[in-house]
Amino acid sequence: MTSIVYHPVYLMHETHEHPERKERLIAIMERIEEAELNLNRIEPRPASLDKIEAVHSRRYIEQVRSICERGGGRLDIDTVLSKDSYDVALMAAGGVCAGVDHVMKRPEPVFALVRPPGHHATPHRGMGFCVFNNVAIGARYAQSLGLKRVLIVDWDVHHGNGTQAAFYEDDSVLYFSTHQHPHYPGTGRITEVGDGKGKGFTVNVPLFPGVDDSGYLAVYREILVPVADEFRPDIVLVSAGFDPHQMDPLGGMRITEDGFGALAGLVKDIAERHAGGRLVAALEGGYRLESLSESVVSVLRAFQGDVPEVRPLKDAQLTRRIEEVKSVQKAYWRSLA
Repeated sequence: MTSIVYHPVYLMHETHEHPERKERLIAIMERIEEAELNLNRIEPRPASLDKIEAVHSRRYIEQVRSICERGGGRLDIDTVLSKDSYDVALMAAGGVCAGVDHVMKRPEPVFALVRPPGHHATPHRGMGFCVFNNVAIGARYAQSLGLKRVLIVDWDVHHGNGTQAAFYEDDSVLYFSTHQHPHYPGTGRITEVGDGKGKGFTVNVPLFPGVDDSGYLAVYREILVPVADEFRPDIVLVSAGFDPHQMDPLGGMRITEDGFGALAGLVKDIAERHAGGRLVAALEGGYRLESLSESVVSVLRAFQGDVPEVRPLKDAQLTRRIEEVKSVQKAYWRSLA
């Protein structure tokens, strides 16, 4: 069995013609219904203030609330708030926490179909369409329930600067990101590996435009898998952005629906080997409705065991990038030496 988290309240974060708009979730839910997937439905609840404050400052939380109480506005040039966005953002973070609660009881994958997205939201600032950092909040919540080691995998086309910032000095959370570079927000270089006791627990794989299914799978098999096997997470969280899709208007990558399904199968295997099957994915980017909805269905099918076959092929440029990452990270991970 695979479960989804969803609530119609997520449509009340009104952004109008913005790329991150309610039609994204409408398209996903319609495609899931058409696919006749056998899915359990989890009802989310708003995240409590203490869960949000485990990642975000009280001052920033109050900033979001006050803008929404005034009828809405902008957090930055890219990030729109409506009058209901504060309450919806609490439900988005709460949706990931509900997923964590579920996998604590039943070791099956959960996909939290939530919005607004979160991985650009830093402890003190919202940006890049993101309000509260849903996955980071879910990670801290999982730790409050007694899980010690959290693996966060971020395959969005943009680097999750907010998630990185939340755990940059923390050795209990391993953050792994593949992202197009150079691209918004400009962070995520190979040399950004963490600081203090967190050194080595940030693994960035910046990729040049045009990497396809086989290239992504090669990166994940050669870097993520050995590092995750060494880290041995107690839970796996995924920032599941679908803007690396070859048809997405905001990226330059060449992943297909099959590629996302293959990545989903790979992270599911990690969760089954080390985390008792505890796996929670949360929706991030993806802005072409058809490719977004098809890719989500591909991930859900992979979570149910129907994993597409993708051969992990490399070209010379990708081989060099993999070796560059390994050369930096081998100081912290014996498996990459």
